[in-house]
Amino acid sequence: MKLRTVLAIICARLVHTAICFFHLGNGASLPGALARRIDPDILSTLAPMIKEKRIVVTGTNGKTTTTRFLCQALRAEGKTVLSNETGANLLNGIVSAFVLNARPGRSLPDYACIEVDELAARRIFPLLSPDCIVLTNIFRDQLDRFGEVEQTCEELQKAASQVPHAVLVANCDDALAAAVLAECPNPSVTYGIPEPAFQRAHQPLSREGVFCPFCGERLHYDFFQYGQLGVYRCPTCAWQRPTPDYILSQVQAHNGQYRFRLGRHQHTVPARAALLAPYNLYNILAAYAALQALKAPSARFTALAGRFDFTNRREETFHINQARIQLHLAKNPIGFQQKLALLQADPQPKDLILVINDAPPDGRDISWLWDVDFQLLADSHLLSLVSAGSRRLDMALRLKYENIPCETTTQIRSSLRRLTTQGTKNLYILVNYSGLKPIHQMLRAWQRRQTKKKGVSL
Repeated sequence: MKLRTVLAIICARLVHTAICFFHLGNGASLPGALARRIDPDILSTLAPMIKEKRIVVTGTNGKTTTTRFLCQALRAEGKTVLSNETGANLLNGIVSAFVLNARPGRSLPDYACIEVDELAARRIFPLLSPDCIVLTNIFRDQLDRFGEVEQTCEELQKAASQVPHAVLVANCDDALAAAVLAECPNPSVTYGIPEPAFQRAHQPLSREGVFCPFCGERLHYDFFQYGQLGVYRCPTCAWQRPTPDYILSQVQAHNGQYRFRLGRHQHTVPARAALLAPYNLYNILAAYAALQALKAPSARFTALAGRFDFTNRREETFHINQARIQLHLAKNPIGFQQKLALLQADPQPKDLILVINDAPPDGRDISWLWDVDFQLLADSHLLSLVSAGSRRLDMALRLKYENIPCETTTQIRSSLRRLTTQGTKNLYILVNYSGLKPIHQMLRAWQRRQTKKKGVSL
């Protein structure tokens, strides 16, 4: 290891220790930025030191959950794993993950499981030289950063093509992901759900990727799972959904559990239905396909699926003032649509707070709200709806067009106090990126205080 690399590691670790000691954040990115200033080539130096395989996970939704699942599955087999499980998926965050696991004179872990932002992939993939790329899905996201989905597809195709030895594990139920796969020189593995798996009383009005990427004709779908995911074919040029190499099938919800068969060996896996929304079933399948593609150990995989915590602080439940509060991240149209479907599936009366911001992590352009079918709220047994955040008025306007009553507030704390004491005791909060951490911290602190001393108010 070069002296410059050693110095970069030592300085980065000292900075991380200081950040944690003085409670200045989680130190997920700054150590990597410092390490790169000292040694610009540090990632390409450290990545080959992983003893076995390097796996990257990219796509619009599901990156963090799939990465965490892969990590836990490998650790259950006794493997050591390096990862950016906090979701810091740009270059500095990924370098931080490596330097904080590196010590001069010691080898790095057996595996690296790294979440990578779609638009950063072209820069990061050549530095990591992954053995496996997992492509979860491609949906419309922050318009001022990602633009249209075609741009995201092009970026991912170019990124994967830079590392043609890497196995590309793609969700073939997504026509956009399948089109990227078709344009890449990489060896490939596909996964999908071959039958209608989820009862849907209401499907979204708009979808991405429903036109053939090769001739432009509208695709014919046998059925949709959610968003544009489903079984499709082009009636003009005969391009169609590839037959998946790995499948998840026979999905059944029964007695508070999901049961389904996974992979070629048709394991039956019980899991907590409350946490297994359709997107999480795809995340399980993505992780399974990646491990199988690499011939990585996975004997305990099915047992892990039944006890894995899918929340990752992005879907978490709190109990405060005898009220149940469910906090959910909703950051793009298809993600928002899925969260609204969860509300609709809950038959109990409920209150809802929507927190929409336009800070840099969220994207300044919030026009994507018009791609969400908020009519789902009309059938969700809502007794009150509050819009908060820096773009609360935009959210209220969007709801006005759907004739859904909404109040606005700049005082989230006061609204929480009122709704947990005077509301239905069944409160949902949907929030985009920048509001998630502060609201999570607020609720966690409030719940902790009430656990220690009854009657403490917010």
